[in-house]
Amino acid sequence: MAKESSFDVVSKVDRQEVDNALNQAAKEVRQRFDFKGTDASIAWSGEAIEMEANSEERVKAVLDVFESKLVRRGVSLKSLDAGDPRSSGKLFKITATTTEGISQENAKKVSKLIRDEGPKGVKAQIQGDELRISGKSRDDLQAIQKLINDADFDFAVQYVNYR
Repeated sequence: MAKESSFDVVSKVDRQEVDNALNQAAKEVRQRFDFKGTDASIAWSGEAIEMEANSEERVKAVLDVFESKLVRRGVSLKSLDAGDPRSSGKLFKITATTTEGISQENAKKVSKLIRDEGPKGVKAQIQGDELRISGKSRDDLQAIQKLINDADFDFAVQYVNYR
């Protein structure tokens, strides 16, 4: 009798990697010549990340430096939600947050994709902010992972609890 295999589709961000990327970006912003005299900075502000500089282009450049550090540390940019530059006195600011968990509507999109295009006998079950995929064949589950990766959703996905 074949045992049922399963895995969970989640959208999580490694907070330590984000913190490391932020520290690297802050160090680069302090040291780079083109940021000298622009009051450019990046730091945590509660759960959000606050970037500021004296012009809109410079604050966008700080965001670009931070994004490059995130990519280098293996954090998906799909999990970063950065706002538009806004003026705050003499400085321009961008506030960015990291998003975690798969929303109900996104989980429904993934499960519909699996029902429509996935192999038969594979079930998708929404469990809070994650999605459990189960089926008899491990090959089918690997095909589902490829299907989800190829669909290129607008949120980051990882696969955990593969059994």
